[in-house]
Amino acid sequence: MGSKLTLCASHAPGMDRDTEGKLGAEFRRGVAQARARVAEFDPEVIVLFGGDHRRAFAQVAPSFAVAYTADLLPEGGHEAEDLNVPTELARELAFSLVAASFDISVCRDVSLDHAFGQPLHHYLAEPAKAQVIPVPVNCASPPLPSAARALEFGRAVGAFFDNLDKRVLFIGTGGLSHSPPSLEDERHDKTEAERRAQIQAGFEAASQAIKPEWDKAFLDALGRWDEAELVRLADRATEDAGVGANEVRTWLAAGAAGGGRPVEAIAYEAVKEWITGMGVAIGTPSAS
Repeated sequence: MGSKLTLCASHAPGMDRDTEGKLGAEFRRGVAQARARVAEFDPEVIVLFGGDHRRAFAQVAPSFAVAYTADLLPEGGHEAEDLNVPTELARELAFSLVAASFDISVCRDVSLDHAFGQPLHHYLAEPAKAQVIPVPVNCASPPLPSAARALEFGRAVGAFFDNLDKRVLFIGTGGLSHSPPSLEDERHDKTEAERRAQIQAGFEAASQAIKPEWDKAFLDALGRWDEAELVRLADRATEDAGVGANEVRTWLAAGAAGGGRPVEAIAYEAVKEWITGMGVAIGTPSAS
């Protein structure tokens, strides 16, 4: 019999730039704890629900996609690297989603940024060897899929893995509250230099945009798996917690894929230097 585990966690480029680990001590503690629990679970397949910062999907932004082949961009002190995507399994997943009435997009040779790279490096001992199926979710280019649709999508992904005798780790990455200036501007064709300049110019305002009360309300609902409250919070993310908070759609998808069970917060910290409310939450293994 197979089993499932759900992990939801924030990402932030500033964390990788802090090479001495001076900031985010509470969040880093949660990362270490989650990493140990992932190692104990020993996943055979990782399904990684991640957003995109208008890099891989600038001209065309699918609501949901499955990657057949992918690599990671060189970021955060890591070299560019290919992901070990089980292509045939990813293909079967995509076809099952179409059968479940999702007009899924598929992508090949897609280059993914820290939304995918950071969680793989944080929570896996050997990310290059792990079998990873990247599942991009549009969290940056309106119109976004509704929170309810993200839940439905996650359930459909989870249903596919119910039929497989494998240990599957579902990861949702992004959030919590943050509002990067580069995402507030909806232009899709910015250069990396323009992105950096926007973030630098708006850094002070962005550092004040973290909303700990919203973050804690979301984590509380996640820990109870209160779908109605999760949907309410996620659908108002832009207004109440900043454009970057829309990335919690990946958390909803991962949690639903993992069986719609409580996912408990093990760390939270508002890190102004990373302009993000940083959280990590993990469930308990369940039979699929």
